Amino acid sequence: QLQLVESGGGLVQPGGSLRLSCAASGFDLRYYATGWFRQAPGKAREGVLCNSGGSTIYADSGRFTISVDNAKNTMYLQITNLKPEDTAVYYCAVRTATGAARCVPADYTYWGQGTQVTVSS
Repeated sequence: QLQLVESGGGLVQPGGSLRLSCAASGFDLRYYATGWFRQAPGKAREGVLCNSGGSTIYADSGRFTISVDNAKNTMYLQITNLKPEDTAVYYCAVRTATGAARCVPADYTYWGQGTQVTVSS
């Protein structure tokens, strides 16, 4: 059974950091494009950061970093300097189709159940 299970969300003060986890079962994360997405109340789901190259550590130039522990078949999203506008339900996702993937929800196949992140003082 293909399954993704997120954890690590919670209430964080502005400026804080958080690491979200996504444990995969039924497929090997090394062979698929992976990504993190979020959905704030009343807004569409959006891509946060995606790792189409299968790197074990992938960071953008900002506050988000994806890492993958191949031994645990688990991927992580590290977020630093959290802001109130980061408040959302965060989802991990895996793309099992071949070909280049954009960091958009439509390009991803399997989804976790989501974990709530709330940034507030």
